[in-house]
Amino acid sequence: MTSQFKPGDHVQWHTPQGKTTGVVQDKITSETHAGGRKVAASPDDPQYLVKSDKTGKEAVHKPDSLTATDE
Repeated sequence: MTSQFKPGDHVQWHTPQGKTTGVVQDKITSETHAGGRKVAASPDDPQYLVKSDKTGKEAVHKPDSLTATDE
């Protein structure tokens, strides 16, 4: 089952440096440019724009790579 997130949700994901946390900024449901790359999202295959707590940088992630946190 694919997770659903909304703006403001606090999430974590894995990077080569370890776990990172951040806040969901937006749910992307159409093809666009975000997080420094082309995003091929759709209503049936959404992706999420997330802002890193540590660096403040934005990145786009598929829902399966994100986990909700309690923070």
